[in-house]
Amino acid sequence: MAGRAVILHDRVDDDAAPDSQDTLVQVEAVGTALGALGYRVETLALGADLLVPIEGLRRRPPEIVFNLVESYHGHGRLNHLIPMLLDANELRFSGSDGTALMLTSAKPVAKAVMRAAGVPTADWLDTLESNPGLSPGDGPWIVKSVWEHASLGMDEGCVVDSWSAALALALAREQSHGGQWFSERYVDGREFNVGMLAGPHGPEILPIAEMRFVDFPPGAPRIVDYAAKWEAESFAYQHTRPAYDFAPGDAALLQRLEALAIACWKRFDLNGYARVDFRVDGDGEPWVLEVNANPCLSPDAGFARAAGRRGLDLCAVTERILTDAKERAHRRMAAAA
Repeated sequence: MAGRAVILHDRVDDDAAPDSQDTLVQVEAVGTALGALGYRVETLALGADLLVPIEGLRRRPPEIVFNLVESYHGHGRLNHLIPMLLDANELRFSGSDGTALMLTSAKPVAKAVMRAAGVPTADWLDTLESNPGLSPGDGPWIVKSVWEHASLGMDEGCVVDSWSAALALALAREQSHGGQWFSERYVDGREFNVGMLAGPHGPEILPIAEMRFVDFPPGAPRIVDYAAKWEAESFAYQHTRPAYDFAPGDAALLQRLEALAIACWKRFDLNGYARVDFRVDGDGEPWVLEVNANPCLSPDAGFARAAGRRGLDLCAVTERILTDAKERAHRRMAAAA
């Protein structure tokens, strides 16, 4: 019989948006998997007061803390605080550590890290000025939140034709949605998701998914925006479909995507599970969009679908994540000895 497992997650209000409500789906699914693995499962929603629950865990340590926190107090830019506090209190937890979450969550920072490591990622602009040495030129540009995931604030209007329009839209989104926004060159092409799961010999690449934009009208940007992820009645949701079967001519591209995903795992020192999103331009060149160090584990989300195609249900995925967390804790103890 395994010990006690505590699932940490964002507090979800009754009127929360669909992406926040999905947190509870993850909690239920992971809780079921932990129970099937023999754990006594407790759940803990983090409100405004963070230190009290962490102190409670320190005083009565569980065998594992399963970290499903994607934001703290409604701010994605603070999600790294939770694993940092867990680490400081010598609590064993799932997934990547606070440094990895901080670096990957701040998209322009992640892009700078990738660029320095030779990982291809599209040019980008800060909110008020271009990066040093970058000629802004004409578009298209796509405007995104710096910190928030789940395609927050993204719609067909977030792709614009000029540098000046991108800067103006970034400022407008900051005023309407809050937080920080930036712009990157829009890569008009194919989109791929590459999931990775910790294994006995390092990260295992799960079956790669291509997001296909079926019957999108001419001129509509082919992006996985908020509606495509969360609004089931929308055109984007119903016409954005994952595909896992590829032509033989894609073999070299798929190998390149795998190699780049592994490079991101190593560069950001990821743990447990992760997903890297790519765009591939008309010349067949891949560009990393984002590195997601804590992708959604809901049963109907892309990570679970990809794992399922490998024959891994959520119970098997959870077990692999836990094994990786335990091994990381053992390595830390050995290093401290």
